[in-house]
Amino acid sequence: MVNYARVNNLTGWVVFFVSFLTYVFTVEETASFWDPGEFIAVAYKLQVPHPPGAPFFLLVYRMFSFMAFGDVLQIAYWMNIGSALFSGLTILFLFWTITLLSRKLFQIKIGEESKGQTISIMGAGITGALAYAFSDSFWFSAVEAEVYAMSSFFTAIVIWAFLKWDVIEDPKAENKYMVFIAYLVGLSIGVHLLNLVTLPALALVVYFKKYKNPNLKGGIIAFLLGGVALVIINNIVIPGLPSVAGSMEIFFVNSLGLPFGSGIIVFVILFIGGLIAAIRHSINHRKVILNTVLICLTFILIGYGSYALIVIRANADTVINENDPKDIISFVSYLKREQYGYRPLFHGQYFTAEIVDQTEGAPVYAKGKEKYEIVDYQLVNEYDPNRTTIFPRIYSTQERHKQIYRSKLGLREGEEPTFADNLYFMFDHQLGHMYWRYFMWNFSGRESDFSDAPFMSLWTTISTEFPEYIKNNKAHNNYFMLPLILGLIGMFFQAKYDVKSFWLTMMLFLMMGVVLVLYLNSPPVEPRERDYIYVGSFYAFAIWIGFGVLALAHQIGKINKNLATAGLVATLIAFPIPAIMAIQNWDDHDRGGRYFSVDSARNFLASCAPNAILFTGGDNDTFPLWYVQEVEGFRTDVRVIVLSYFDTDWYVKQMTRPVNDSPALDFTLDYDNFKKGTNDVLYITERGLESLALRDYLKLLKSGSDLLKLSSGRTGTINMVPSRNLSLDVDAEKVNELGVVPEAFEDLKIPRLNIRLKGNYVTKGTLMLLDLIATNNWERPIYFNNTSLATIGFDMSDHVVMEGLTYRLLPIQKPDNQDELVNTEVAYTNVMENFAFRGMDNPDNYFDDEYRRFTSNHRSVLNSITIGLMDEDEMDKARDIQLLSLEKFPNEAISYDLASGQSVPLLFELGLDEKALDVIEKMSNRALEMLDFYNRTGRSIDREASISVEMLRYFIPVLKEKGYPEEASRLQNQFERIFGEMGGQRINRR
Repeated sequence: MVNYARVNNLTGWVVFFVSFLTYVFTVEETASFWDPGEFIAVAYKLQVPHPPGAPFFLLVYRMFSFMAFGDVLQIAYWMNIGSALFSGLTILFLFWTITLLSRKLFQIKIGEESKGQTISIMGAGITGALAYAFSDSFWFSAVEAEVYAMSSFFTAIVIWAFLKWDVIEDPKAENKYMVFIAYLVGLSIGVHLLNLVTLPALALVVYFKKYKNPNLKGGIIAFLLGGVALVIINNIVIPGLPSVAGSMEIFFVNSLGLPFGSGIIVFVILFIGGLIAAIRHSINHRKVILNTVLICLTFILIGYGSYALIVIRANADTVINENDPKDIISFVSYLKREQYGYRPLFHGQYFTAEIVDQTEGAPVYAKGKEKYEIVDYQLVNEYDPNRTTIFPRIYSTQERHKQIYRSKLGLREGEEPTFADNLYFMFDHQLGHMYWRYFMWNFSGRESDFSDAPFMSLWTTISTEFPEYIKNNKAHNNYFMLPLILGLIGMFFQAKYDVKSFWLTMMLFLMMGVVLVLYLNSPPVEPRERDYIYVGSFYAFAIWIGFGVLALAHQIGKINKNLATAGLVATLIAFPIPAIMAIQNWDDHDRGGRYFSVDSARNFLASCAPNAILFTGGDNDTFPLWYVQEVEGFRTDVRVIVLSYFDTDWYVKQMTRPVNDSPALDFTLDYDNFKKGTNDVLYITERGLESLALRDYLKLLKSGSDLLKLSSGRTGTINMVPSRNLSLDVDAEKVNELGVVPEAFEDLKIPRLNIRLKGNYVTKGTLMLLDLIATNNWERPIYFNNTSLATIGFDMSDHVVMEGLTYRLLPIQKPDNQDELVNTEVAYTNVMENFAFRGMDNPDNYFDDEYRRFTSNHRSVLNSITIGLMDEDEMDKARDIQLLSLEKFPNEAISYDLASGQSVPLLFELGLDEKALDVIEKMSNRALEMLDFYNRTGRSIDREASISVEMLRYFIPVLKEKGYPEEASRLQNQFERIFGEMGGQRINRR
């Protein structure tokens, strides 16, 4: 008799080591783009990340940083290894989940497993677990320090623990396991909330075990009760308890005049006392169910207690301290993610709806000197009731989103959407493009890693001849739909032979997929692909892939009457499926040799003078900078300011204290002038003033002058800006003393900066930026990256000079005949001596869309420096820059892009004709391939194809001008052929 338990344990650990070692071999060696840079930095020093935080994640990953033994360059690697470990453990518990469900299907009692059953079950577990281990979305999160790997682990162990609970017969042991599950749920709150979504489905496990004759009505009730548990934890325990504590705190301090913290102390005493009394009551009266529920609640709260870290570290004034949740009021706002706004779920506006009224909602409190003060009121927008609907899916009123809605729905400007349009967008975009496409990426295949890439099906595999640029894309992964087919077989097999477990798996699949899609209610465009959100749904489908092996074994067993042989044959037939997934996905999930996420951040900082102030835009502009400063300790003299955060009082206040090697920033305005609810928005009124001195305006604002008051029906009065044009006199003596303006730009110096405000109002962030510029008085260098320069509330492009990847603000005026000014001496030195480009010339490395975007940015900057050098007749240095660009970013590693095409005339002028022709040839061949492919497949012209069209049009006259008429003629003929086939109007679409 085979020892099933030993085989099950041993095989599970083998699957764990296979997956874990796969992730170790492909792990990112440093901080990748997006959130990992932030999470590594905040975990390393236990700081405060973006809401709603992940305190338990930070505590655990802080311990992984110890493995670096003081080598700061290894900290990111070891935190990434942490994700590899938790991802491997996820696969381990998936394996055991599949084997537990398989035992239920066979209805095997412990110790009565046959050899054939054991082989079949092990084959199912191996195939299903490894298929998920090598799936696209899960592998992506397994090799970087983000919360999703650890979150997946908690989801997997909770599902497994419920199934283990299901086979326990001793009521005492049952209750102990339920308490263990509750503790896991509590801990998972401090990582990510995906785990909670499983609770309605897992409630079915309890129902099916406790009720011997289950029915549809009982199943629905059990599912709904699981939903109640989800609501209690997500809406009452997590934000609700702190909200009640906050209300008591306000009452005790404001109404009773007691000291700060008194309300919290009373709440804690009452709550804990009440909980203890209830537990004692359940014990004394032998109320087992009540006792179990209360003990489970207690352990959920113990796990949830990791959130104390957020408040403790916020009060330590850490460098990264997002939202500054120091007290109960700000902590509740932090937990509720209030800064991210509101998405309507069950009722709301169409995107064409106009606001007809605004009413004051709940007051917004902030901690004052002696009590909690009302600083603002939540605004409640009331929309035209004729343009609202139930279940709104096309709700965003952002102008860009409106345009996308109209484009996707085929609506003309001014045409009103209908409820049918609303549902079409939900099914086509939210469920289709934002979920089903991702699902098929993982179990059917993925065309490429280009933006909005479709999935691969058997039909596209057979009928489509892909161009080389797609076939050579490392993310061109084709599984021939085999994982999907095997999963569907397993789904129907489980539905036929174990209907209870089928509904459990189905509910897990839907709750973490379709239901999550409907809850998130995504806008029409996201900053990046969001497939990693739905890995829980893919996890459930992997269970069915495992059951597909059982289905094959069952059918083969009918033929040969030997389940052991049938199980072995079925496993051998199915095992190539995860093997194909591993082979196909390896090259685009192997992150070895990639450092540019960090090097690009270093290059930004290296472009700044000592003691500089650098403004950045979005997450990818900022998080890598935080990482290199906080972890690697690089250029900590530079003060990095996130422009979007500058609209908040807590962030401006943080700028007024020294950080690392960066002194505090000086402002004219005091905290009372920029605290929440004060000067959040200042309307531009154009009161007949041609221009207004910025420093005078700041003094008036600081003093609370009535000259700036504007009546407001909602709040009484607000401040305004009485002129669109502001002026800032330049202290020439100070500028000369500091040597701010380089000698090359002496002739461009101006006595004052003329600042023209954009739009109809000035935000707090714009106000504080103006204040900083005026108060700084050129003492500290102020820089912008390209994103922040384009998004500030006034135009500074005529007063900035490029010094590498950054633009320095100077008291100069750019001539009208120049696109941009370049400090060629500084920029050349920065690029040639201070910039890093590790691994960017290696074709074996995988560079995804973010790497390509940052590469294009660097190429563009190198072109600008080249132009500046050529204008100064520094041809040798200009040649150096262009050769460096071609050397560090070769086409073989990262395909030439728009910036590469724009370098062609420069290469010709520098006598690098062969290089120019090579760029033209490679870009033209790819462009023609792309357009021909779009034409053959009827694909709509997107941004990439539009760029290809423009590049072809650009190259033809350049070739003629530079003396290559034959090449120009050949390219023009090829272009006109495709242009004619596609139709001029269609190819000209943007």
